[in-house]
Amino acid sequence: MSKRDYYEVLGVDRSADADGLKKAYRRLAMKYHPDRNPGDREAERKFKEAKEAYEILGDARKRQAYDQFGHAGVQGGTAGSTADFSDIFGDIFGDIFGTGRGSSQRVYRGSDLQHDLEISLEEAVFGTESTLEIPRQSTCTECDGSGAAPGTSVEECSTCGGAGQVRMQQGFFSIQQTCPRCRGQGKTIRVPCDYCRGTGRRRVTKKLSVKVPAGVDSGDRIRLSGEGEAGTNNGPPGDLYVQIYVRPHELFTRENSDLHCEVPISFSMAALGGEVEVPTLKGKVKLKVPAETQTGRLFRLRGKGVRPVRGSTPGDLICSIVVETPVNLSKHQKELLEKFSRDVDKGGNRHSPRSHSWTDDVKSFFDELKFWSH
Repeated sequence: MSKRDYYEVLGVDRSADADGLKKAYRRLAMKYHPDRNPGDREAERKFKEAKEAYEILGDARKRQAYDQFGHAGVQGGTAGSTADFSDIFGDIFGDIFGTGRGSSQRVYRGSDLQHDLEISLEEAVFGTESTLEIPRQSTCTECDGSGAAPGTSVEECSTCGGAGQVRMQQGFFSIQQTCPRCRGQGKTIRVPCDYCRGTGRRRVTKKLSVKVPAGVDSGDRIRLSGEGEAGTNNGPPGDLYVQIYVRPHELFTRENSDLHCEVPISFSMAALGGEVEVPTLKGKVKLKVPAETQTGRLFRLRGKGVRPVRGSTPGDLICSIVVETPVNLSKHQKELLEKFSRDVDKGGNRHSPRSHSWTDDVKSFFDELKFWSH
């Protein structure tokens, strides 16, 4: 049985920070712990599932491997783990009773970014390569992310000894609180880096080349792993998601792997039949129009559509016929049409069956309307 996505298990976004992960895990652990659900196998399963997800995502290195390779990147990382309630109470009450883990080693994954990329229909169908300029927070190259000025180093906080927390005695209780000097970092910087002002990160614009595969459509996303914002405390970077938007085309509209286009034909071709050139994304083809073709009739050209990203069979080109009414007629042309119309009318409904049928339906409708109104 395949495992569920760890972020889905905890009910958090992929950009969730460590505190968000802990809160989500704490909520699920308290809800599904076996002690609160005796004999409930489903609750026990969900408890173990949440614990496994938190053990991976709560560890920066395991999380980076999981974000890049999925479950295969952390296979075996949770083998042999057992449900233990003590770590939950440690997370919940650690800041009060001093049982929590020190925060000096805590790192945070960088935020994911999204960039909208607009391309033409032709680029979407055949694929393309585009250069992007992405503003983002990157690791400061001057201090290598430490935040300390070149030639200096980060020092251990003298107040908390690098633990990030200090103990205070209040009556019978020993209360552990975040260190006020280093604000839980466990380190201090005496001489901050001038380039990043001690943050370890700088806002820069990076040029990236992205390959857009053939067959993409509006709404598709391309993930560039590790091209998001840099993490804090040398944490792993986030990812960049390129959102595809295909511009409207002057001739074609797309529906999944099929293309649609309107093909205008003359009144005489609609009546007598003929051939018309139809555009496709790979050149022109000839379409045979049979006699007595009406507006709205559809013709399907097999294999002239789009080959989707995940699929080997291309879609079709669906042509919708539009019979064009003549305009800007000369006097002579109008006389010929009037004569033609009189000749057609002599044939009754033989030449215009739909028109006469519609007229009969309208007459019947009004007759019934008169009957019900009396």
